[in-house]
Order: sequence, then C-alpha cells, then structure tokens
Amino acid sequence: MKTRTLGKSGPVVSALGLGAMGMSDAYGPTDRAESIATVHAALDAGVTLIDTGDFYAMGHNELLLAEALRGRDRDGYRLSVKFGMLRGPGPGFGGHDGRPEAVKNFLAYSLTRLGTDHIDVYRPARLDPDVPIEETVGAIKEMIDAGYVRHLGLSEVDAATVRRAHAVHPVADLQIEYSLISRAVEDDVLPTLRELGIGMTAYGVLGRGLISGHWSAGRGAAGDGRAAMMPRFSGENVAHNLALVEALRGVADAKGCTVAQLAIAWVAAQGEDIVPLAGARTRKRLDEALPAVDVALTADDLAEIEKAVPRGAARGDRYPSAFMANLGAGN
Repeated sequence: MKTRTLGKSGPVVSALGLGAMGMSDAYGPTDRAESIATVHAALDAGVTLIDTGDFYAMGHNELLLAEALRGRDRDGYRLSVKFGMLRGPGPGFGGHDGRPEAVKNFLAYSLTRLGTDHIDVYRPARLDPDVPIEETVGAIKEMIDAGYVRHLGLSEVDAATVRRAHAVHPVADLQIEYSLISRAVEDDVLPTLRELGIGMTAYGVLGRGLISGHWSAGRGAAGDGRAAMMPRFSGENVAHNLALVEALRGVADAKGCTVAQLAIAWVAAQGEDIVPLAGARTRKRLDEALPAVDVALTADDLAEIEKAVPRGAARGDRYPSAFMANLGAGN
C-alpha cells in the first residue's frame, strides 16, 4: 500500500483510508460480521487510516471498531474521530457542541468505547456557531499535551476557520467532501490548506454511492436515507446525475477500471496531500476500491474525465437544505 502524509504535522497513513460510518448508520441494514471482516481485510491490505465519529449510531461504530481492532498492533493503524454532533433517541440531529468541557467529555467516552489510550486525529465534526473555534481547538491542544490525542483535525469548515484554528495549534488535516460532483473546496479551502501545509482527507469520493457505478434510480432500503433525504438522489435530480455516471463509465471502460476506481483515482490525482476515504461496508466494495490507488491518470485521462463530468454538472445540493448552512464549502 502506498502512503501519504497528512500535512506537515500529521501522521503518515495509507494512500486510501477506510470510512466506517456506513457500517453502523445512515445507509440501511448492516451485517456486523461482514463489517468486522471488512475492517480486518482493510488492515491486511495495508490500510492504516480508519475514520469514525462518536455520533455514528450513538457510539455503535466506535464499539464495532473496538471489536474489529482487538488484538491488532495499536501502532499499525491511525484512528480519526469526529465529535460534537448532538443527537437524540430518534433519527434527527440537535446541533453542535464545541465547548471545551464538552470536548474533553466526548473524548473520554470515545477512548473508552474504542478501547484505546489515544486517538490519532481528533476533530470537531462541524463548527459550533456559539463557540469560538479557538476555544474548541484550545481544548484539543490540552488533550494533545496530555497525550490523549496525537494530532488536531478539522471537518467541513471554511478557509477563515482553518486559519484561526491553525494559529492556535498546527492542523494536520481537514476532512471535507470532495469528489467529481463536489468541488467547491477548490475555490478557497484547498488553496488555504496548501498555503499552510495542511492535508485533506476527502470523504464522499463516490458521492455517497451515487457515482460508484452501482446506484440505480428507485433504489432504497429501509433505513437508507439517501433517496429520501439527499437532494442529489431525489427523483427530479437522480436521472440527470446518473447520466453523468454513464458518461464516466465510458472513460472507465477505456481505462480498464471500474467507475468507482476511476472516481477515487481522480480524487487521489488532485494532489499528494489528499487522502481519499473509501466508505466500504463489505469486502466486495473494499476489494473494488483498493486498486484505485494504483490507477495512474494521465493528462489526457483527466481531460476526458472533466469532459464527462464537468465541475458543477451535478444537480441538487450534497446535503438537505437544513445542513447546508453548517458547511464551510458549498457543492
């Protein structure tokens, strides 16, 4: 497995990371045994970056990872954990909490659920509009100084917030959505990261499955909120967006890879400072994603991909309207 470094201050990690959210939350029924087997297969293949959030099914994902990682060398993988999203017993979200005392409380629970004495990259999932980012980051810095956290990360914030956080403590990486159909980060956020020497972990590289080559109109399982809540999956948008995927399929076929592999490779090709996260829930999907790190895209390939899926070509926001206001970059 190839490696990349998360910014100037962050750890060396595999060139492809594993996003674990779908193993517990948001995309419908899951298979616990298959999820654990997928984590094991990722580790065996050399994947060292695993991303989770303490609010993924209210701690379920962290407990699942603890089980999957039990007995593995703790120095053999890096845990990236998001915190601060508030949830109730039902499906809704209740805002964000970035208060210093909350940071330490969230961390204590995560350390216990994950069964570890430290988290490698700790990050607020979203900016708390009621708490200055300097206060949130200051609390994480205290936890870094105490040895409970190794590196500071951010998630879905704008360029100005990145600068303010970085002035308090070096930021290893920003986690943010980046894909062929979500490119707003290219305007201000990505140039700022590069100016400051901060890496990026890109999630949603397959548009939550929309540009994986496996999605079809009318698809949806119980508990899978994509078709019901995500504008890009809605009836009036999905046909247009799937037509883009078919155009991309032509490029993938000519390249001798799958649509998913091409989409992941495109993100990786945007810079050595970017680590794509594959949200694989099964070994089958992991096996498809892994070869993407070896798909070398030429200038001609990139031009053909751009022609198939030009920037801004997708229809619909990447989140429901109520969530869009909390994002540091648009679509």
